[in-house]
Amino acid sequence: MPGCAHCGHTLDIIGNQVGRGDTCPHCEEDVRSCRNCRHFEPSVAKECKEPFAEVPSDKDGANFCELFQVGEGGLHAKASRDALMSAAEALFRKR
Repeated sequence: MPGCAHCGHTLDIIGNQVGRGDTCPHCEEDVRSCRNCRHFEPSVAKECKEPFAEVPSDKDGANFCELFQVGEGGLHAKASRDALMSAAEALFRKR
């Protein structure tokens, strides 16, 4: 079931039918954005698993990507990125 990458709530979307102006009913963030795409992956180049995608610089805003496919959602990647940075700093901290 598709979910919003910003707030984590489930979205009622059938068959990848997402318009550029569609927003999440819970948080009002754009649904057709990189972070809501199943190809979005923060650990790869351009944060997209599709090698031929023209990736926009704004991963949160609505876009016209022809390769967009709504993903399973989950919470915003920034929270996990902050947790990873904290763990790395703790690991390499001088004693």
